[in-house]
Amino acid sequence: MSEAVEIRPAVMDDFPTLWPILKETFRTGESYPMDPDISRSEARHLWMELPSATYLAEQEGRCLGTYYLKPNQAFLGAHVCNAGYMVAAHARRRGIARRLCQHSIDEARRLGFLAMQFNLVVSTNTGALRLWQQMGFEIVGTLPRAFRHPRQGLVDAHVMYQWIAV
Repeated sequence: MSEAVEIRPAVMDDFPTLWPILKETFRTGESYPMDPDISRSEARHLWMELPSATYLAEQEGRCLGTYYLKPNQAFLGAHVCNAGYMVAAHARRRGIARRLCQHSIDEARRLGFLAMQFNLVVSTNTGALRLWQQMGFEIVGTLPRAFRHPRQGLVDAHVMYQWIAV
């Protein structure tokens, strides 16, 4: 990469830049359980308004990817965060997901979270599974046939977890 990748908090004015990445990922139906026909306004609410924080990675003004952080549960479970990641098709296989994940762990710690949990990592998403394990996440449970894959039918999904408190 010729210029450094910047990861920064996303603001609502960034949503038009994020929408194509979200739309493409949701439309494939391969990694997120959302309706593949999710509307722009529903996606904006889900990605920008519900999370505690949303971030984007950019290089030379071009959006490469995004992630969000939010408490996984309320009240007595709010010390565990949840995160979701997306990388633009043009930026894949360049280490962007790894950078987003490391940034999210650092930000989660900064925000006071003690652990991070991914609730539904689709078993067919082998690249993400491999990366999350390299980043220190463990599969702590498998949900049999919990995801309706558009081509492979009902496939397993994993719950992954990492204690991030230092």
